[in-house]
Amino acid sequence: MKKYFKNAAKTALILVYLVIVAGALVRMTGSGMGCPDWPKCFGYYIPPTEKAKLLWSPNRDFEKGQVIIVDEKLLVAKADFTSGSSFNQDQFEAFTKHNYAEFDATKTWIEYINRLVGALAGLVVFLMAILSFTYWNENKKITLFSWLSVILMGFQGWLGATVVYSVLNPVRITLHMMVALLIVSLLLYIISQVNPKTYNFKVDKIFKNVLIATLILTFIQIVLGTQVRQYVDEQVKILGYQQMSLVLENPSINFYIHRSFSILILALNAFLFLRNRKMQLGFNKINWIMALIIIEIASGVAMYYLHFPIGTQPIHLVIATLLFGIQFFLIIETRKILN
Repeated sequence: MKKYFKNAAKTALILVYLVIVAGALVRMTGSGMGCPDWPKCFGYYIPPTEKAKLLWSPNRDFEKGQVIIVDEKLLVAKADFTSGSSFNQDQFEAFTKHNYAEFDATKTWIEYINRLVGALAGLVVFLMAILSFTYWNENKKITLFSWLSVILMGFQGWLGATVVYSVLNPVRITLHMMVALLIVSLLLYIISQVNPKTYNFKVDKIFKNVLIATLILTFIQIVLGTQVRQYVDEQVKILGYQQMSLVLENPSINFYIHRSFSILILALNAFLFLRNRKMQLGFNKINWIMALIIIEIASGVAMYYLHFPIGTQPIHLVIATLLFGIQFFLIIETRKILN
């Protein structure tokens, strides 16, 4: 059983990153409200592909909890029944979580796939936690942190529901991303604890301290990025996709802070890159970090000057989370140097 644990942990990490990718696609396509309820989607475990499924019709079987759209409002079936020749309001009750009642099959399925990947990630994390009991006598941290990951995945699922019921509240979206980064950190730490090894890197406290500072700044940068993204979404709703060139014409203060932070993060990581080479410390992952930062800045520049080319928004977010993960794992490595 023990030999399967590390593979389960790695698979969980990959799936969590796939959830982040799926979430980025949801944001890019504006599909966050593709499913107005949770965990079902319009009352279905497998959502509809056409609006006709969400309209009342005579002599049709309805199941309890099934959602329909009537006069741009969501109604929920109170019980199982077969409709008569005319609509009976008493057979339905109002959906009270919010008043968003739009259906777009593409957006619905993008959001539904996001939920499916999230559910699969949760199942693998749970499997990992069960397998972690094989490490209880050897390293209790592995078991404890594995079950903490399960708790956080459950919290993340609940938080996802509140995001939907709040109709994409910006604060909850930001918290959703923060919890995702915390789960990534936990999984990376768990993986590092399995078959732990010490590294023959050179000891350098300045490198280590600056690296910790860059991780903190990257975390802040991602949080700021979610807020900038929310501003962009709001502007797109006002201006439409045909006027993307005007979206950042008068940006919020968060945009300027976000842009300034990117320069600071680049400078600090360039310092780490040069110090690693000059002192031959042996931290090769700093090369990956620099490459990701360059791609991250390039995608940000493309969004600003080329007016959000397709794909740049999810790339920007996913690269930022990969950067955070590698920085965190590099910090783990600096704590395992053989003195």
